[in-house]
Amino acid sequence: MPRVTPLHSRVGPLCQGSRWEEWSGFLTATMYELDHLHEYNAIRTGCGLFDVSPLLKYDIRGRDAVTLMNRVIVRDAKKCRIGQVLYTTWCDDDGKVIDDGTVSRLADDHFRLTAAVPALHWLQHNAIGLEATVEDVSEQIAAVSIQGPTSRDLLAKLTNADLPNLRFFHCTQADVAGADAWISRTGYTGDLGYEVFVEPQNAVKLWDAMMELGDSYQMRPAGTVALDLARVEAGLLLIDADFISAAQTMFDVQKTSPYDLGLAWMVDLEKDFFIGQRALREEKEKGSRWLTVGLELDVTVMEKFYAEWGMPLHLPDRTWAEAVPVFADAAQTKHIGRGTSGTWSPVLKKYVVIARLRPEHAKPGNKIFIEEVIEAVSYSVPATVVKMPFFDPPRKKAWGAEAK
Repeated sequence: MPRVTPLHSRVGPLCQGSRWEEWSGFLTATMYELDHLHEYNAIRTGCGLFDVSPLLKYDIRGRDAVTLMNRVIVRDAKKCRIGQVLYTTWCDDDGKVIDDGTVSRLADDHFRLTAAVPALHWLQHNAIGLEATVEDVSEQIAAVSIQGPTSRDLLAKLTNADLPNLRFFHCTQADVAGADAWISRTGYTGDLGYEVFVEPQNAVKLWDAMMELGDSYQMRPAGTVALDLARVEAGLLLIDADFISAAQTMFDVQKTSPYDLGLAWMVDLEKDFFIGQRALREEKEKGSRWLTVGLELDVTVMEKFYAEWGMPLHLPDRTWAEAVPVFADAAQTKHIGRGTSGTWSPVLKKYVVIARLRPEHAKPGNKIFIEEVIEAVSYSVPATVVKMPFFDPPRKKAWGAEAK
């Protein structure tokens, strides 16, 4: 049976429709109101407040902490400075992605890894022979995420941290609402935002302090439906939607490499040995099966298809996450990939899709077709390949004088 987070005494009464889902064994709200659009709009015009306590969190400490991290992730942990956060994947021996997450360097010999798939035993196994310990601290640390253009101004009212000079994908230790906390300039919305990690006994105090300031900064508590919409706009991948963990399937056809997922930029083949290194070197030489890109759909053509049935254009009001066939031709004779997540973007006024295509069809500007089923009839909707992220405001990375 799902458990509740340290913030349930606050988020529970706010969840008007009692709409919950399970996240790592904990209840989390899908939306607080009866519709998610107010929450989404807060993320893009004010800020949204999320309870992200269910995140799996692992502390890696010891003299060989750097060596262990370098062994398990595809990026070079040696280059990670204290106070820096890395987005990375980790792979199996065949170079297939087990999971993605963040690695924060909190001290010379201390890293913290966040994950979606349980990794304690895998990390401990890979620590054999090293002077490094791995501890699951998931329930020892509660977390909130505050995301959106007013997030910095709100958080600044509660902390002594120099937020304008906290760079994108960096973290700092500070007092927040009277409690010791780690502030990480990260998030899952593609916007300006922060994640704040505190001890569970301080979580309610932190939440209350943010909620007290909420009206002044157009803040709303937000659930996973609004978050999912924002992350697609940001071109951010979701496990069990855009890829399947190699640890959770036995079928090679369902496994993907960092290259397949458009994450070649993070793979450092020249660093010290890491799990999957040999396979990824071979893949780089031979080429990948897939490339993950963005698609923008032609909704004017979709409108005509719906009109054939006497129906108005139907656009998704929330994210879908399923395998949707993609073709090189309107006749659907040449299958070239799949859409994995898609949504109508309210802020962009576009229908956007994350897709995995054959590399020869993945060049930006290429015209392809994605399936739309209307009244059990398959149609081919024209789509254009584009680079991701779809939504990428300058404020997301601005810091120093630019942030003031």
